[in-house]
Amino acid sequence: MAFDPLDSSMDQEAVDDIVDAAIENNDVVLFMKGTPAAPQCGFSERAIRLVSEHRPDVHTVDVLQSTEEFRTALERHSGWETTPQTFVEGEFVGGSDILAELDERGDLADELNADDVDADAVDDGDDLDADIDAPF
Repeated sequence: MAFDPLDSSMDQEAVDDIVDAAIENNDVVLFMKGTPAAPQCGFSERAIRLVSEHRPDVHTVDVLQSTEEFRTALERHSGWETTPQTFVEGEFVGGSDILAELDERGDLADELNADDVDADAVDDGDDLDADIDAPF
């Protein structure tokens, strides 16, 4: 059997378990293409930017690991197969368009339960450069 580098998909049951656990075990989870540091599509970039403004503790899952299997698993939870998808306390909120609409209306922080975030428990990285003397 030849190695096919393009066939890196995971078993559907394994992906179902990942999706179920991520939704069950995290207050806020974003299923996206890529990572927060390197989103792989504009919709995922917009979603992580909007969610992170209010919930720096967001848990993310990169669906590119096994795109078709993640689509199947996510559709079972939300009725949608597209990504990104945001879940808050186990409930489907929406994708980047819904997040943007909620943000425009001023409702995104409430929808993400931003008041529930313990600011002391979140490492926002602001002090990473505190000890560096920049020449500019």
